[in-house]
Amino acid sequence: MTKRVAVAGASGYAGGELVRLLAGHPQFEVVTVTANANAGQSLAEAHPHLASLNLTLQETTPETLGGHDVVFLALPHGASGSLGDEIDADFIVDCGADRRLESPDDWADYYGGPFNEPWTYGMPELGTQRERLRDTERIAVPGCNATAVTLGFAPLIDAGLIEPDDLVSILAVGTSGAGRSAFGDLLASEIHGSARAYQVGGVHRHNPEIRQNLERLGGQPVSLTFVPALVPMSRGILATNTARLAPGVTASQVRLAIETAYTVEPFVHVLPVGVQPRTGDIVGSNGVLVQVDVDERAGRAVVVVALDNLGKGNAGAAIQSLNISLGLPEELGLTTIGIAP
Repeated sequence: MTKRVAVAGASGYAGGELVRLLAGHPQFEVVTVTANANAGQSLAEAHPHLASLNLTLQETTPETLGGHDVVFLALPHGASGSLGDEIDADFIVDCGADRRLESPDDWADYYGGPFNEPWTYGMPELGTQRERLRDTERIAVPGCNATAVTLGFAPLIDAGLIEPDDLVSILAVGTSGAGRSAFGDLLASEIHGSARAYQVGGVHRHNPEIRQNLERLGGQPVSLTFVPALVPMSRGILATNTARLAPGVTASQVRLAIETAYTVEPFVHVLPVGVQPRTGDIVGSNGVLVQVDVDERAGRAVVVVALDNLGKGNAGAAIQSLNISLGLPEELGLTTIGIAP
């Protein structure tokens, strides 16, 4: 039976991608879309490629969102926490940060404002999360950067092959990864042909989320240096994750750990030796491309991960997790095939 779906924050990048993907899903029908400042406009004014859906953006209120089978919250950080408790819906999927963190101290340090109890974390590839998703009606979607970094380090942390106190991730992030308003002060001419790091110095809000993921998996504290850089592409993340090898670990052990972890994963693909991930190959999909190498001279593992920040980095992960919760095939309505450049 088709589920009636509402998408809050549909005028944003993540919300628009959710609507696009849901429109092609055989078990979901988007019947309501909401926004804040853009309420009253047609969805097509925010997303011309969705004009055929003929939907109007309504106000984001519990009353508007209530009564649906599924509600997706694609709202700014801090806006979905209390709202989620007021909505009468069978399933609610929060694509923002409000329900990701387990530590009130981390929330206060990186976000501020009221702390909300965490929901089931929507990264099926991480530890026992797939099993937990099968028994939940409330889902917290991971952050896009957090997904790229976690998927790079998780198998090696789990196997004890890298030192958890020396993790470094450098990310090239498409402009949509920062949201529609984050870099509104930049002209197109300033973005094209240039790159700039942002939220440097351990202050990026995905930092505690990544540490939470890896510490839960490895059972010990991790130390992470995590630096994203805005680059001139509209969507995509290329994460270069490096870590010092534990004593005696070989390159073959590192590769085997990555391949073993992801062989059974429908959306994560470990590339053949020597083939490096490219963001352009997975744009528009829920796919993740991974390559692992060992820098023998430096004694470090290097795991490069490419994904679409609006796909597996948000909207795709939301639908993948909901599929699991509903008992549907995990891949339903999703693909690993990117949009041709």
